[in-house]
Amino acid sequence: MLSVKGCNAPDQLRSLTQCLSVTPPKALTRRGIAVVSCCSSSSTSPSSISASRVSNLVVSERTNGSGGVVSNPSSNGSASLLEELRLGSLAEDGLSYKEKFIVRSYEVGINKTATMEAIANLLQEAACNQVQTLGYSTDGMGTSYTMRQLHLIWVTARMHIEVYKYPAWGDMIEIETWFEAGRVGTRRDFVVKDATGTVIGRATSKWVAMNQDTRRLQKVNDKILEEIMSHAPRTPRLAFPEEDNCSLKKIPKLEEPAQYSKLGLKARRADLDMNQHVNNVTYIGWLLESLPQEIIDTHELRKVTLDYRRECQHDDTVDSLTSMELMDNAEAIPELNGTNGSATERKHEEDCCRFLHFVRFSGDGPEVNRGRTEWRRKSTR
Repeated sequence: MLSVKGCNAPDQLRSLTQCLSVTPPKALTRRGIAVVSCCSSSSTSPSSISASRVSNLVVSERTNGSGGVVSNPSSNGSASLLEELRLGSLAEDGLSYKEKFIVRSYEVGINKTATMEAIANLLQEAACNQVQTLGYSTDGMGTSYTMRQLHLIWVTARMHIEVYKYPAWGDMIEIETWFEAGRVGTRRDFVVKDATGTVIGRATSKWVAMNQDTRRLQKVNDKILEEIMSHAPRTPRLAFPEEDNCSLKKIPKLEEPAQYSKLGLKARRADLDMNQHVNNVTYIGWLLESLPQEIIDTHELRKVTLDYRRECQHDDTVDSLTSMELMDNAEAIPELNGTNGSATERKHEEDCCRFLHFVRFSGDGPEVNRGRTEWRRKSTR
């Protein structure tokens, strides 16, 4: 596996180039699924991959004994080019997945650090890559064979992300993810580390099955559970094992009138995902649109929690509403920079503030989702 500990960005990129090998990796077999190690010690440049090599790479599907999907290598014994180029692989026990990412220029904001939306997109990428590595499906969304037969897809019901230190442009991070299946939904957890192995973020999410024809939620049956549970940890493993952690807290409905609002946000074509509805990460941006600018200028987002109630389609128009929420052991302090609303201060701790968010269809329409964000004051260095 590529080691990035203590590497600067140029060294990381050189290591990345060395990792992109045309030498066929060693194929392993785990539970009837072809699993491929993505790195090799060869330093061959990726530009030397021939067109015929690419054209000969074929990925087909067949069902194993439990109805799962298996990815076949091509007839010449080589693995998928995708697996060779990806900087990720299953853990030795096959029950979690780790992948390394370099923060790109288009993933950073005005502070030259990754945005919360960029972090959420990378979490989603790691999750999709895990299920593709497991061979569940070629749609990238983790549906098993039986789920596709029943026209079921996974949709996000809840997402909680905490970032303790944002990676900067050019930094390399590693994301580990794993999931636990249940009849009413699947929980997927994440841990984010920097190049030194320090944990800089954690996340947890809940996913439920929805019928893609009726757009109604549906419980998974025994056969689906059998297909996916073999790849989940045998004992519960939580990204947030602490009692009373923020990921479990209920989000109350925002009382109206809200202190801040941004009306008429429209779902664009670019916001749609493979399930043909607005991607779950887009909602984070919608929440932040109604936040007061003085908070954006002086604070950075530390935690975000979203509860998804309805899906949005192309051309849907929504309103984003936001109000201040007092934190535990907090007291209101004078109006922030003379504007409406107030900030909060946690006694004897870092200066934080918290907001409740509400997204609904425009014109007093039904609730789309609700959220909570917690912010810390930016360092003055």
